[in-house]
Amino acid sequence: MRQEVSAGVILFYRGSAREYLVLDYGSHWDYPKGHLKAGETSRNAALRELQEETGIAGIRLLPGFEERIRYTYRKAGTAVWKRVVYYLGESLTRAVALSEEHHDYAWLGYPEALNRLTYPSARQLLRKAERFLSAAPRPETPPGDPLSTLPRF
Repeated sequence: MRQEVSAGVILFYRGSAREYLVLDYGSHWDYPKGHLKAGETSRNAALRELQEETGIAGIRLLPGFEERIRYTYRKAGTAVWKRVVYYLGESLTRAVALSEEHHDYAWLGYPEALNRLTYPSARQLLRKAERFLSAAPRPETPPGDPLSTLPRF
């Protein structure tokens, strides 16, 4: 069985409400992801793939969130064993320059994104990301510090 290793980003934007980016691959909705190049770390691959597929760069990856999934699929009649590592990232923009490998994209609130994602593993990842963000402690800031007025994740 052939093996593949990929990396991706569960990307969110914090506006008046948190929104997640999902991509239409033609046959399914999922997160930006792609194969690691020789010698590339999964983190660097995830950031590179995000930029290649969406045009979004300069995101903030949240420490402490790294989730892995495994699955098999068929490609040209051959079974492929795939492993994917996902990171959680915050985008400062909603502007997307979609690559040719995708048909569409959407920034969606949690319930809508959960419904749009095709695969159960992708929905499980989103649940974990939402729990992680909801449980994230607010950074300590001194009284009167302008950062103290920033909303929680």
